[in-house]
Amino acid sequence: MFDTMTLTKTVGAFCGAFLLFLLGNWAGEAIYHPAESHGHGEPHAMGYEIEVEGSEVLAGAEEVVEVAFADVYASADPVKGERVFRKCRACHKLDRSNGTGPHLNGIVDRAVSAVDGFNYSGALVARAEAWTLENLSAFLENPRRWAPGTKMSFSGLSKIQDRADVIAYLAEIEG
Repeated sequence: MFDTMTLTKTVGAFCGAFLLFLLGNWAGEAIYHPAESHGHGEPHAMGYEIEVEGSEVLAGAEEVVEVAFADVYASADPVKGERVFRKCRACHKLDRSNGTGPHLNGIVDRAVSAVDGFNYSGALVARAEAWTLENLSAFLENPRRWAPGTKMSFSGLSKIQDRADVIAYLAEIEG
């Protein structure tokens, strides 16, 4: 069925196709990246710089103004916080029973490892003694960055208003 000539033709066809592919790749690189593919000249930026009057003013506008958490918390809305808390309900409960995470009844100003029957990660216990407003906000912003090694897999709440609202909601829940 297969003889030596058929096998030779098949291998030759694969080698020819591979060579054609390599040649096409080389040609594409030469066309779309001419300075880099020949090893001379400076790499070019993709686009043009357009000078605009008043660009010094625009450069200064990139600064981010940080707002104190206490100021945002003063105007926090617990009703909105209840809506934000829906993201937390998968792991945390408000009926004094533990789920994947500990219950959050009375969490504001509570000791970090205060819930009996829940095995806290050492990262949280080493990071803080109590869940103050500032600690809660920092933890909810990015749990893994605030307490590296924490068991909490939630990515966090990036908006400071959402954090303030959910903490205000949790503050209303009795301990």
